[in-house]
Amino acid sequence: MLLSLLGSAALAAASLASHADTTKIRTIIASPTISRAPAVNISSAITADSIVVEKSKRTLTLYQLGIPVRTYKVALGKEPVGDKIKIGDNRTPEGVFFIDFKKPESKYYKSLHISYPDAAHAARASKLGVAPGGDIMIHGLPSAFAKLGQEHRTFDWTEGCIAVTNAEIDEIWRAIPMGAMIQIKP
Repeated sequence: MLLSLLGSAALAAASLASHADTTKIRTIIASPTISRAPAVNISSAITADSIVVEKSKRTLTLYQLGIPVRTYKVALGKEPVGDKIKIGDNRTPEGVFFIDFKKPESKYYKSLHISYPDAAHAARASKLGVAPGGDIMIHGLPSAFAKLGQEHRTFDWTEGCIAVTNAEIDEIWRAIPMGAMIQIKP
């Protein structure tokens, strides 16, 4: 009798251990591994549903369902500190916007247009008696400077836009759908 009880207990324990191992394996397989490596020699196709730009870090990160999928180093407006107030201030705006159209050919290779100015920026500019500006984009490099590649980011040179290399804008262009949200943080 004692041997049969021990045998049953051993069989139950083995069954539970097997179930626990299976659960652990399923958990490991279901858990994605995220890489935050910079985009270099881009070859993979990615998809993303939103963008976060951190001006102080000079980064643009693509997200899919809240998970970062790729981060790029960027160049910003010549006056990167502070929110855009008016046309010609060379600042990159801060806030939550949307990609409202894609421009396949522009003087800066390809570009994704950002829905700036929003109502709050337009109202502030109006109150100050200035034009808020516009035409803020994420874009590649002009043909005269395309050979600079990643070196373009050694200083902020745009009039308020967010600049990446041409290879990077190609990847971002494919990954981001129209209407995607973009949050630009200080």
